Amino acid sequence: MIRSRKLRYSLLLLGSVMALGAIIAEDRTRLLERSLFQANQAREDKAPDGSLWLADYHAVRQAQPIEGISDDLSALTYDPQSKTLFSLTNQREKLVQLSLDGKVLRTIPLSGFDDPEAVEYVGPGTFVVADERNLRLHLIKVGDDTRAIDAAQGRQLTLEGDSGGNKGLEGSAYDPSTDTLFLAKERDPLQIFEVNGFTRDGQAGQASVTANPARDGGLFVSDLSSLFFHAPTGHLFALSDESGVLLELDEHGQPVSSLSLSEGEHGLDEDVPQAEGVTMDAEGNIYLVSEPNLFYVFSKRQG
Repeated sequence: MIRSRKLRYSLLLLGSVMALGAIIAEDRTRLLERSLFQANQAREDKAPDGSLWLADYHAVRQAQPIEGISDDLSALTYDPQSKTLFSLTNQREKLVQLSLDGKVLRTIPLSGFDDPEAVEYVGPGTFVVADERNLRLHLIKVGDDTRAIDAAQGRQLTLEGDSGGNKGLEGSAYDPSTDTLFLAKERDPLQIFEVNGFTRDGQAGQASVTANPARDGGLFVSDLSSLFFHAPTGHLFALSDESGVLLELDEHGQPVSSLSLSEGEHGLDEDVPQAEGVTMDAEGNIYLVSEPNLFYVFSKRQG
Protein backbone atom coordinates (compact mmCIF):
# COMPACT_ATOMS: atom_id res chain seq x y z
CA MET A 1 0.00 0.00 0.00
CA ILE A 2 2.83 2.39 0.93
CA ARG A 3 4.66 1.51 -2.27
CA SER A 4 1.48 2.16 -4.27
CA ARG A 5 1.04 5.59 -2.70
CA LYS A 6 4.67 6.43 -3.40
CA LEU A 7 4.23 5.38 -7.03
CA ARG A 8 1.12 7.55 -7.43
CA TYR A 9 2.94 10.48 -5.84
CA SER A 10 5.93 9.99 -8.14
CA LEU A 11 3.71 9.87 -11.21
CA LEU A 12 1.86 13.02 -10.15
CA LEU A 13 5.16 14.79 -9.50
CA LEU A 14 6.51 13.68 -12.89
CA GLY A 15 3.34 14.88 -14.60
CA SER A 16 3.57 18.27 -12.89
CA VAL A 17 7.23 18.66 -13.85
CA MET A 18 6.47 17.75 -17.47
CA ALA A 19 3.56 20.21 -17.60
CA LEU A 20 5.74 22.97 -16.13
CA GLY A 21 8.45 22.17 -18.66
CA ALA A 22 5.95 22.41 -21.50
CA ILE A 23 4.74 25.83 -20.26
CA ILE A 24 8.31 27.13 -20.00
CA ALA A 25 9.14 25.83 -23.48
CA GLU A 26 5.99 27.45 -24.92
CA ASP A 27 6.80 30.80 -23.26
CA ARG A 28 10.35 30.68 -24.62
CA THR A 29 9.02 29.95 -28.10
CA ARG A 30 6.64 32.91 -27.92
CA LEU A 31 9.45 35.17 -26.69
CA LEU A 32 11.71 34.07 -29.56
CA GLU A 33 8.95 34.60 -32.14
CA ARG A 34 8.15 38.04 -30.71
CA SER A 35 11.82 39.07 -30.63
CA LEU A 36 12.35 37.99 -34.24
CA PHE A 37 9.21 39.83 -35.33
CA GLN A 38 10.29 43.04 -33.60
CA ALA A 39 13.83 42.77 -35.04
CA ASN A 40 12.41 42.39 -38.55
CA GLN A 41 10.09 45.35 -37.97
CA ALA A 42 13.06 47.53 -36.95
CA ARG A 43 14.73 46.78 -40.29
CA GLU A 44 11.73 47.90 -42.35
CA ASP A 45 12.19 51.33 -43.92
CA LYS A 46 8.50 51.90 -44.64
CA ALA A 47 5.12 50.69 -43.45
CA PRO A 48 3.41 47.86 -45.35
CA ASP A 49 0.43 48.95 -47.42
CA GLY A 50 -2.77 49.09 -45.39
CA SER A 51 -1.01 49.01 -42.01
CA LEU A 52 -1.32 51.56 -39.23
CA TRP A 53 2.34 50.71 -38.45
CA LEU A 54 2.87 50.91 -34.71
CA ALA A 55 6.63 51.26 -35.17
CA ASP A 56 6.06 54.96 -35.94
CA TYR A 57 4.33 55.69 -32.62
CA HIS A 58 6.03 57.32 -29.63
CA ALA A 59 4.91 58.30 -26.12
CA VAL A 60 3.77 61.92 -25.77
CA ARG A 61 2.28 61.43 -22.28
CA GLN A 62 3.43 58.69 -19.94
CA ALA A 63 2.87 57.29 -16.44
CA GLN A 64 0.54 60.17 -15.55
CA PRO A 65 -1.43 59.33 -12.39
CA ILE A 66 -5.18 59.78 -12.84
CA GLU A 67 -6.29 61.97 -9.96
CA GLY A 68 -9.34 60.64 -8.14
CA ILE A 69 -8.59 56.98 -9.06
CA SER A 70 -6.31 55.14 -6.63
CA ASP A 71 -6.35 51.57 -7.97
CA ASP A 72 -7.99 48.86 -10.10
CA LEU A 73 -8.28 50.84 -13.33
CA SER A 74 -9.16 48.46 -16.14
CA ALA A 75 -10.25 48.73 -19.79
CA LEU A 76 -10.54 51.71 -22.12
CA THR A 77 -12.76 52.77 -25.01
CA TYR A 78 -13.23 55.94 -27.06
CA ASP A 79 -16.61 57.67 -27.41
CA PRO A 80 -16.57 59.64 -30.70
CA GLN A 81 -19.78 61.52 -29.79
CA SER A 82 -18.39 63.16 -26.66
CA LYS A 83 -14.71 62.82 -27.69
CA THR A 84 -13.93 61.32 -24.30
CA LEU A 85 -12.72 58.00 -22.93
CA PHE A 86 -14.52 55.47 -20.73
CA SER A 87 -12.85 53.06 -18.33
CA LEU A 88 -13.76 50.88 -15.35
CA THR A 89 -12.76 50.21 -11.79
CA ASN A 90 -13.59 46.62 -10.96
CA GLN A 91 -13.37 46.43 -7.17
CA ARG A 92 -15.61 49.31 -6.17
CA GLU A 93 -17.40 48.93 -9.48
CA LYS A 94 -17.66 52.18 -11.41
CA LEU A 95 -17.74 53.41 -14.98
CA VAL A 96 -15.21 56.25 -15.31
CA GLN A 97 -15.37 58.96 -17.98
CA LEU A 98 -12.03 60.59 -18.79
CA SER A 99 -10.92 63.54 -20.88
CA LEU A 100 -8.32 62.93 -23.59
CA ASP A 101 -5.66 64.31 -21.27
CA GLY A 102 -6.48 61.82 -18.53
CA LYS A 103 -8.71 63.88 -16.22
CA VAL A 104 -11.72 62.29 -14.50
CA LEU A 105 -14.92 63.92 -15.75
CA ARG A 106 -17.35 61.74 -13.78
CA THR A 107 -17.75 58.33 -12.18
CA ILE A 108 -20.94 56.26 -12.43
CA PRO A 109 -21.58 53.50 -9.83
CA LEU A 110 -22.38 50.05 -11.25
CA SER A 111 -24.62 47.49 -9.55
CA GLY A 112 -25.44 43.89 -10.47
CA PHE A 113 -22.14 43.31 -12.29
CA ASP A 114 -19.64 40.58 -11.41
CA ASP A 115 -16.01 41.71 -11.81
CA PRO A 116 -16.41 43.99 -14.87
CA GLU A 117 -13.15 44.04 -16.85
CA ALA A 118 -13.98 45.41 -20.31
CA VAL A 119 -16.07 48.26 -21.70
CA GLU A 120 -16.67 49.05 -25.36
CA TYR A 121 -18.48 51.88 -27.16
CA VAL A 122 -20.86 50.35 -29.74
CA GLY A 123 -23.08 53.31 -30.66
CA PRO A 124 -24.31 56.70 -29.43
CA GLY A 125 -24.87 56.40 -25.68
CA THR A 126 -24.48 52.60 -25.86
CA PHE A 127 -21.70 50.44 -24.40
CA VAL A 128 -21.02 46.77 -23.73
CA VAL A 129 -19.53 45.83 -20.36
CA ALA A 130 -18.00 42.35 -19.98
CA ASP A 131 -17.77 40.49 -16.66
CA GLU A 132 -14.57 38.48 -16.43
CA ARG A 133 -15.45 35.54 -14.22
CA ASN A 134 -18.94 34.61 -15.43
CA LEU A 135 -18.31 35.45 -19.13
CA ARG A 136 -21.37 37.72 -19.19
CA LEU A 137 -22.00 40.69 -21.49
CA HIS A 138 -24.18 43.66 -20.55
CA LEU A 139 -25.55 46.19 -23.01
CA ILE A 140 -25.87 49.49 -21.14
CA LYS A 141 -27.08 53.00 -21.91
CA VAL A 142 -25.15 56.05 -20.74
CA GLY A 143 -26.56 59.56 -21.06
CA ASP A 144 -25.39 62.95 -19.88
CA ASP A 145 -27.68 62.65 -16.86
CA THR A 146 -26.88 59.01 -15.97
CA ARG A 147 -26.02 58.78 -12.27
CA ALA A 148 -26.04 54.99 -11.73
CA ILE A 149 -26.31 51.83 -13.86
CA ASP A 150 -28.05 48.60 -12.85
CA ALA A 151 -27.13 45.52 -14.87
CA ALA A 152 -30.67 44.21 -14.61
CA GLN A 153 -31.95 47.07 -16.75
CA GLY A 154 -29.96 46.09 -19.85
CA ARG A 155 -29.69 43.20 -22.29
CA GLN A 156 -27.39 40.35 -21.21
CA LEU A 157 -25.63 37.42 -22.85
CA THR A 158 -23.60 34.72 -21.09
CA LEU A 159 -20.97 32.93 -23.15
CA GLU A 160 -20.60 29.19 -22.75
CA GLY A 161 -17.40 27.80 -21.29
CA ASP A 162 -15.14 28.03 -18.27
CA SER A 163 -13.57 31.39 -17.50
CA GLY A 164 -10.75 29.77 -15.56
CA GLY A 165 -11.46 31.96 -12.53
CA ASN A 166 -9.52 35.18 -12.87
CA LYS A 167 -8.47 34.40 -16.45
CA GLY A 168 -11.70 35.20 -18.25
CA LEU A 169 -12.84 38.14 -20.37
CA GLU A 170 -10.29 40.96 -20.26
CA GLY A 171 -10.81 43.11 -23.35
CA SER A 172 -13.25 44.03 -26.11
CA ALA A 173 -13.40 45.74 -29.49
CA TYR A 174 -16.19 46.49 -31.96
CA ASP A 175 -16.48 46.52 -35.75
CA PRO A 176 -19.66 48.50 -36.54
CA SER A 177 -19.62 47.56 -40.24
CA THR A 178 -20.28 43.90 -39.41
CA ASP A 179 -21.76 44.31 -35.90
CA THR A 180 -18.93 42.13 -34.59
CA LEU A 181 -17.91 42.36 -30.97
CA PHE A 182 -14.44 40.93 -30.32
CA LEU A 183 -13.81 39.61 -26.80
CA ALA A 184 -10.42 38.66 -25.40
CA LYS A 185 -10.13 35.73 -22.97
CA GLU A 186 -6.99 36.44 -20.96
CA ARG A 187 -5.35 32.98 -21.08
CA ASP A 188 -5.62 29.21 -20.41
CA PRO A 189 -6.45 29.22 -23.22
CA LEU A 190 -5.81 32.63 -24.77
CA GLN A 191 -8.73 33.28 -27.17
CA ILE A 192 -10.51 36.02 -29.09
CA PHE A 193 -14.26 35.36 -29.42
CA GLU A 194 -16.40 37.04 -32.08
CA VAL A 195 -20.00 37.83 -31.12
CA ASN A 196 -22.56 38.89 -33.74
CA GLY A 197 -26.13 40.02 -33.19
CA PHE A 198 -25.90 41.21 -29.59
CA THR A 199 -25.44 44.96 -29.81
CA ARG A 200 -28.17 46.09 -32.20
CA ASP A 201 -31.83 46.52 -31.32
CA GLY A 202 -34.18 43.82 -32.53
CA GLN A 203 -31.53 41.09 -32.47
CA ALA A 204 -31.86 39.91 -28.89
CA GLY A 205 -31.66 36.13 -28.68
CA GLN A 206 -30.08 35.86 -32.14
CA ALA A 207 -26.45 36.30 -31.09
CA SER A 208 -23.84 33.90 -32.41
CA VAL A 209 -20.40 33.27 -30.94
CA THR A 210 -17.44 32.00 -32.96
CA ALA A 211 -13.71 31.57 -32.42
CA ASN A 212 -10.64 31.46 -34.67
CA PRO A 213 -8.13 28.95 -33.21
CA ALA A 214 -5.70 29.40 -36.11
CA ARG A 215 -5.43 33.15 -35.44
CA ASP A 216 -5.26 32.79 -31.66
CA GLY A 217 -2.62 30.05 -31.85
CA GLY A 218 -0.39 32.32 -33.90
CA LEU A 219 -0.29 35.13 -31.34
CA PHE A 220 3.17 35.15 -29.76
CA VAL A 221 2.01 36.65 -26.44
CA SER A 222 1.35 34.95 -23.12
CA ASP A 223 -1.89 36.79 -22.28
CA LEU A 224 -4.44 39.30 -23.58
CA SER A 225 -5.54 42.32 -21.57
CA SER A 226 -7.34 44.60 -24.08
CA LEU A 227 -8.40 45.04 -27.72
CA PHE A 228 -9.46 47.77 -30.12
CA PHE A 229 -10.61 47.73 -33.75
CA HIS A 230 -9.33 50.22 -36.34
CA ALA A 231 -12.04 50.69 -38.96
CA PRO A 232 -9.94 52.41 -41.70
CA THR A 233 -7.59 49.41 -41.98
CA GLY A 234 -9.97 46.72 -40.74
CA HIS A 235 -7.24 45.62 -38.33
CA LEU A 236 -7.64 44.36 -34.77
CA PHE A 237 -5.18 45.49 -32.09
CA ALA A 238 -4.32 43.21 -29.16
CA LEU A 239 -2.64 44.31 -25.93
CA SER A 240 -0.64 41.92 -23.74
CA ASP A 241 0.31 42.95 -20.23
CA GLU A 242 2.60 39.99 -19.49
CA SER A 243 4.42 40.24 -22.83
CA GLY A 244 4.52 44.04 -22.69
CA VAL A 245 3.42 44.65 -26.27
CA LEU A 246 0.58 45.98 -28.44
CA LEU A 247 0.10 44.00 -31.67
CA GLU A 248 -1.55 45.06 -34.94
CA LEU A 249 -3.31 42.08 -36.57
CA ASP A 250 -4.39 42.13 -40.21
CA GLU A 251 -7.74 40.86 -41.51
CA HIS A 252 -6.36 37.31 -41.45
CA GLY A 253 -5.21 37.61 -37.85
CA GLN A 254 -1.51 37.83 -38.73
CA PRO A 255 0.71 40.28 -36.81
CA VAL A 256 1.91 43.13 -39.04
CA SER A 257 3.36 45.62 -36.52
CA SER A 258 3.99 46.00 -32.80
CA LEU A 259 4.56 48.59 -30.10
CA SER A 260 6.78 47.51 -27.21
CA LEU A 261 5.87 48.77 -23.73
CA SER A 262 9.41 48.38 -22.41
CA GLU A 263 11.74 51.08 -21.12
CA GLY A 264 13.64 52.80 -23.92
CA GLU A 265 11.16 51.78 -26.63
CA HIS A 266 8.88 54.30 -28.36
CA GLY A 267 10.12 57.08 -26.06
CA LEU A 268 9.17 55.31 -22.80
CA ASP A 269 11.25 56.29 -19.77
CA GLU A 270 10.18 53.16 -17.86
CA ASP A 271 8.31 49.91 -18.50
CA VAL A 272 4.53 50.20 -18.50
CA PRO A 273 3.87 48.30 -15.23
CA GLN A 274 0.53 46.57 -15.91
CA ALA A 275 -1.17 47.51 -19.17
CA GLU A 276 -4.93 46.95 -18.79
CA GLY A 277 -6.71 49.00 -21.46
CA VAL A 278 -6.06 50.50 -24.90
CA THR A 279 -8.04 52.43 -27.50
CA MET A 280 -7.65 54.98 -30.30
CA ASP A 281 -9.34 58.28 -31.10
CA ALA A 282 -10.49 59.61 -34.48
CA GLU A 283 -7.13 61.37 -34.96
CA GLY A 284 -5.14 58.16 -34.64
CA ASN A 285 -3.77 58.78 -31.15
CA ILE A 286 -3.44 55.67 -28.98
CA TYR A 287 -4.51 55.85 -25.31
CA LEU A 288 -3.43 53.29 -22.73
CA VAL A 289 -4.13 52.79 -19.03
CA SER A 290 -2.11 50.73 -16.60
CA GLU A 291 -2.85 49.63 -13.07
CA PRO A 292 -2.97 51.08 -10.56
CA ASN A 293 -4.03 54.39 -12.19
CA LEU A 294 -1.54 55.42 -14.89
CA PHE A 295 -2.38 57.13 -18.18
CA TYR A 296 -0.38 57.09 -21.46
CA VAL A 297 -0.78 58.61 -24.92
CA PHE A 298 1.12 57.54 -28.05
CA SER A 299 1.09 59.59 -31.24
CA LYS A 300 2.43 58.90 -34.70
CA ARG A 301 5.55 60.70 -35.86
CA GLN A 302 4.91 62.95 -38.84
CA GLY A 303 7.10 62.59 -41.92
